[in-house]
Amino acid sequence: MSAAGNKTSDSFIVRRLTAADAEDFLALRLEGLSRHPEAFGADSAGDIALGMEEWRGRLADNPVFGGFRDHRLVATAGMYRESREKMRHKGVLWGVYVTEAARGLGIGRAVVEAAVAEARQQVAQLMTSVSAGNQAALDLYLSLGFQPWGVQPRALKVEERYIDEIELLLILDD
Repeated sequence: MSAAGNKTSDSFIVRRLTAADAEDFLALRLEGLSRHPEAFGADSAGDIALGMEEWRGRLADNPVFGGFRDHRLVATAGMYRESREKMRHKGVLWGVYVTEAARGLGIGRAVVEAAVAEARQQVAQLMTSVSAGNQAALDLYLSLGFQPWGVQPRALKVEERYIDEIELLLILDD
């Protein structure tokens, strides 16, 4: 990471998104929801209904990291801290997505690593889930030290198909 908190490589840069990135963030998020509905608990209609001001506020208030290639947002990963007092030691990794053209470049790993680094400053453990069958995402999380702790059967229903989710946990305060 550079002094400004940005991670760079020869082909991309990773930085925390701001409210000014909301339109690009939502466009990329909607792409992910459209192309891979089985990978997200959210849906396009619900995210659009939130409105741009809500997304600006979320980006201002919560750490979401973006991967940029040729000045274009191509990857995201966010984390949030649970708000209830007895659960504030836990964080959730969410919204991980990489455009098809940017896959295999390490940018997905870089945005997730940035979210994990942020989580280390805030929480004792980080949770996430991955749709069963999404082997690339599962392999990434396992390589970063996440451990599977269970499977939620039928966690999502996309049209008439049920999708199981693998629940994962990364302990950060060992």
